[in-house]
Amino acid sequence: MTYNFDQIIDRRNTNSLKWNVGEGELPMWVADMDFETAPAVKAAIQKRAAHGVFGYTDLPEEWYEAYIHWWEKRHGLSIQKQWLVFCTGVVPAISSIVRKLTTPAEKVLIQTPVYNIFFNSILNNGRQVLESPLLWDGRKYSMDFTDLEQKLSDPQTTLMILCNPHNPVGKIWDKETLARIGALCEKHHVTVISDEIHCDLTAPGCQYTPFAAASDVCRSISITCVAPTKAFNIAGIQTAAVVVPDETLRHKVWRGLNTDEVAEPNVFAVEAAIAAFEHGADWLDALRVYIQENKKTAADFIARNIPKASLVSSDATYLLWLDIGKIAGSDGGAARFIREKTGLYVSGGGQYGKAGEHFLRINGACPRKVLLEGLERLAEGLAAYEAYLTNLPG
Repeated sequence: MTYNFDQIIDRRNTNSLKWNVGEGELPMWVADMDFETAPAVKAAIQKRAAHGVFGYTDLPEEWYEAYIHWWEKRHGLSIQKQWLVFCTGVVPAISSIVRKLTTPAEKVLIQTPVYNIFFNSILNNGRQVLESPLLWDGRKYSMDFTDLEQKLSDPQTTLMILCNPHNPVGKIWDKETLARIGALCEKHHVTVISDEIHCDLTAPGCQYTPFAAASDVCRSISITCVAPTKAFNIAGIQTAAVVVPDETLRHKVWRGLNTDEVAEPNVFAVEAAIAAFEHGADWLDALRVYIQENKKTAADFIARNIPKASLVSSDATYLLWLDIGKIAGSDGGAARFIREKTGLYVSGGGQYGKAGEHFLRINGACPRKVLLEGLERLAEGLAAYEAYLTNLPG
């Protein structure tokens, strides 16, 4: 079946968080695609809506089977039914787990630059953020295991939030790296939350390794957060799951989610997830090809038109992580300047931690015509910003 990802859909006046911007502005910031979801998902939601009664909803056997079959077939991870717990989203799950498994003032380790909402889930709950920056050599990212172990060994560090694949750098962590993290965390009595929401958005031919599949140790000390929402563009449906193999740890997570009242599905959450995992594979594979072509389009454009910027090569997510250190030194006001100058709304890298300060994050999940318009605005904005910095007094 052919899918038309080039179709431009007007999302203004739909209460879209992403598109709630000024006239003439082009939002390429929040991780929200501008494509219709898979036809099977759309049909399932329409069928449920046509029923007309929207009462409290339970989890049927098919919901569990959809997750189990998908992870076995796509990712080689055998999940047992009792490991799965429904949650309204990955972020609510992470915040709930932080509250349940740590006490105020304890440290939660994250590897920066990383998804900015991790900071909120930690700080808003009265815990301390402990950053272990990734190593960046100008071409690729890797983990600084010396720094990581030093910080894991702090008795106040009791929880680590792993991003696998990593947002925003688009890195797929290999099995050996994940197993090494697990060994260090077990050694220092640290539990791991693995946010794997981007796991289905890998480049064609690239596979990710679930943290729980890296070793027996990883499986026993981890809580994995997964969802169809990012890959199938249904974040507004609020449907996710946590996978917790260890029985004792699972009980704590289950109690936390239920105490926080984020463990009950809305009326569309079940049908959407089942349809995505049972009938959405072909659509998703076509989407992955389109996103990869968008990334290549962006890389070619930037190389020709913004030679001082460097696009980080990535094998996962639809996000573009752009090093502008040779232009701006740090993102500083670059993102704000570009928006004011051109109307292009992208994310300044500093919000993902100090290690992201000379980067921009750009959402490339849109029709190619829109992407090219955004890239033209980006080139114009960065040229103007460089000129602005050059002409500053002193």
